[in-house]
Amino acid sequence: MSNPAALFDLTGRVACVTGASSGLGRRAAVALAAAGACVVGVARRAEPLDDLENEIGAEASMVVADVADRKHIARLAAQITAPFGAPDIVVHAAGVNTREAADDVTPEGWDQTLALNLSAPFFLSQALVPAMRKKGWGRIVNFASLQSSRAFPGGIAYGASKAGIGQLTRAMAEAWSPHGITANAIGPGFFPTELTQVVFADPERAAQNAAQTCIRRNGSMEDIDGPLVFLCSDASSYVTGQILMVDGGYTAK
Repeated sequence: MSNPAALFDLTGRVACVTGASSGLGRRAAVALAAAGACVVGVARRAEPLDDLENEIGAEASMVVADVADRKHIARLAAQITAPFGAPDIVVHAAGVNTREAADDVTPEGWDQTLALNLSAPFFLSQALVPAMRKKGWGRIVNFASLQSSRAFPGGIAYGASKAGIGQLTRAMAEAWSPHGITANAIGPGFFPTELTQVVFADPERAAQNAAQTCIRRNGSMEDIDGPLVFLCSDASSYVTGQILMVDGGYTAK
């Protein structure tokens, strides 16, 4: 029997994390580096990326880019590959929630949401998959949401994009898992990030969300570490096309 702990070791792997400047994307980059991976963080804001690179050290490199800009995906893939070689792992954590009510959704808000939350994970993965296929090993981790299956006020565009992530994940698995590339998604509950500032700024609302979980609390950043490393490692080699809800049991009730 193999050493179970070794299944989670990412030494020698290269991971790309989008949305790495803040929130769960930043936490993902730190967790993967702690597990042994070299990490390339991608985001639009240079200063937070510099802070992240300083925190991780020599095993990190940062790329300032807009992953939703499809015209430059090939160039972005080359920039991601340059520091440590082609990524074995890609984590799509970049996202936006415009929080527009259904009657107020604008074409610009809709297009922005779908471009970043749904289109970017596909087209960047498509650009990085050929190198994974050559190795016969790869891990794609998308970010789903409570709104992949639940409707929340002001979330029609965001919810549509995150429901799409569920099917995108399954379709990626069907297309690429025969080549050793698994595709899964994490569905976070309520974590204290930039996207959820408006929720946590209201103590009553935050308490209501905590009460809705089976564990009776909202997420802490460290709660994402284990599930993420699992999906990015050999430990999940027979898991693909799945959404792992990391929500304290919110969707179980």
